[in-house]
Amino acid sequence: MTLGKKRKNSMNSNSVDAVFAALPAQPLTVSAKGKTMYNEAERVSNQRRYQVKVLAINGSPRKKWNTATLLEKALEGAASLGAETELVHLYDLDYKGCTSCFACKLKGGKSYGKCAMNDGLTPILERIADVDAFLLGSPIYFGTVTGEMKSCMERLFFPYLTYTRPPGTLFDRKIPTAFIYTMNVPEHLMKEYCYPVHIGLNESILSRTFGQAESLCCFETLQFEDYDKVVFSYFDPEERRERHRTVFPEDCRKAFALGARLAQTVAAGTHESP
Repeated sequence: MTLGKKRKNSMNSNSVDAVFAALPAQPLTVSAKGKTMYNEAERVSNQRRYQVKVLAINGSPRKKWNTATLLEKALEGAASLGAETELVHLYDLDYKGCTSCFACKLKGGKSYGKCAMNDGLTPILERIADVDAFLLGSPIYFGTVTGEMKSCMERLFFPYLTYTRPPGTLFDRKIPTAFIYTMNVPEHLMKEYCYPVHIGLNESILSRTFGQAESLCCFETLQFEDYDKVVFSYFDPEERRERHRTVFPEDCRKAFALGARLAQTVAAGTHESP
């Protein structure tokens, strides 16, 4: 079963890697300064060999519309810095939300710290445990994320949560994460309808669980391909089409920069490698 679209960034071997590969694991006799230089060169060589992995999860039922497009742009940004990227569409998977079995909380349990359910989402959760960064993306439906995204988030967050004082996380490293939201409403209504409460809570949970998070909100997105076919008088369709032509490209640029930022954070070593 194909879970998502994976793209590998092609990288040529660097001659310095071959030189370091031929060196002994430890120098036989070397000065302190020389040893420092050797270790630093070896560290740089290892960084060049390692390819950053970034995963994006699309919580929209549409694979070629606003949310998916922005996630694609974010992955392009990560790939521009050499990252290997993958996009997963949740609506392609057969899975359920958390069933409160609490197997992830049992003392000495074989599923302690991980979701015990076995379905279409299981491989994705396992993959997130191994990536260097990930993004979630969802349109806003009635003030919150889609049902599929919410079910995914329950299964992703809860196993890592510890019932301690204060609550902690079982995720064993820190990685950068992000959430992209698309919505029909303008920014001022988003604030009036209290969307920031929901968005801020998600960002807080991501930060506390994985170490780092940021959010990107895109407003007044194009909802229909042909507004003439639907009953709709909420706003002027032509104004929305014009916004899609003029503003949405800027949203795409922001998404690209977001993806590049995630990859750059990993490459800079400001996260904790596995």
